Amino acid sequence: MGLRQLPGPPSCGPKAETELQRATMDATRTTRHLEETIDNFEKQKIKDIKTIFSEFITIEMLFHGKALEVFTAAYQNIQKIDEEEDLEVFRNSLYPPDYSSRLDIVRANSKSPLQRSLSTKCVSGTGQVSTCRLRKDQQAEDDDEEDEDLDVTEEEN
Repeated sequence: MGLRQLPGPPSCGPKAETELQRATMDATRTTRHLEETIDNFEKQKIKDIKTIFSEFITIEMLFHGKALEVFTAAYQNIQKIDEEEDLEVFRNSLYPPDYSSRLDIVRANSKSPLQRSLSTKCVSGTGQVSTCRLRKDQQAEDDDEEDEDLDVTEEEN
């Protein structure tokens, strides 16, 4: 009678043990390589985040530095304002010294359509002599009134 082996795990031969060692070494090597890749990725990520935040903060500091310069200049300009002089200018704008002189300037620079047509006819020579004389007489009267207004204003001062 021959002895039979009892059922159980097959006996590990030297070939199986060699393959197991080789697989274990490959797994260890792959694990180390994966850990190095993860480390390199994390180092690069930290470096990139540091660069991004550094650039952002630098840009913000430049922006706020420029804003501080602008605010400083504005503050200095506000401090240079002479309240008394500004109040004087304001008061003068409320009560101009002489309305009649301003009115004369406006009258001199603006003509009614009738006055424009009369002056055109006088210049071109097609108008009647009496019309030109009327215009000249009216101008003389206006000048006399202006002189009277100036005399009254000078007497008041």
